[in-house]
Amino acid sequence: QVQLVESGGGFVQAGGSLRLSCVASGRTFRSLTMAWFRQFPGKERQFVAGIVANSVSTDYDDSVKGRFTISRDNAKNSVYLQMNSLKPEDTGVYYCAGHTNPYREVTRTASDFGSWGQGTQVTVSS
Repeated sequence: QVQLVESGGGFVQAGGSLRLSCVASGRTFRSLTMAWFRQFPGKERQFVAGIVANSVSTDYDDSVKGRFTISRDNAKNSVYLQMNSLKPEDTGVYYCAGHTNPYREVTRTASDFGSWGQGTQVTVSS
């Protein structure tokens, strides 16, 4: 497993943009499918976006498709989430996650991910 640290959350007005970053420790990062999840108060974590180890495949929840973009830089052990056209309903805590096993397809199931960051708050005002 890897240690993950997110950054880039904050407060933004509706229609604005934020870029989340997640830095991983450990040499296994480049073999792991990575994902971003988010959590609303009182709700379970939900899948936002995922990317496979070599970046050739990505997946997005329908609620963010066309607005959010996931990317990674294996040389920097980092994964990013560019969030544009933000809406108040995007408000929540965003988590970076690393798949438990290497070289897997993108999955939307939180239990498939064994490494998690501490989360970063995103607040979008109307």
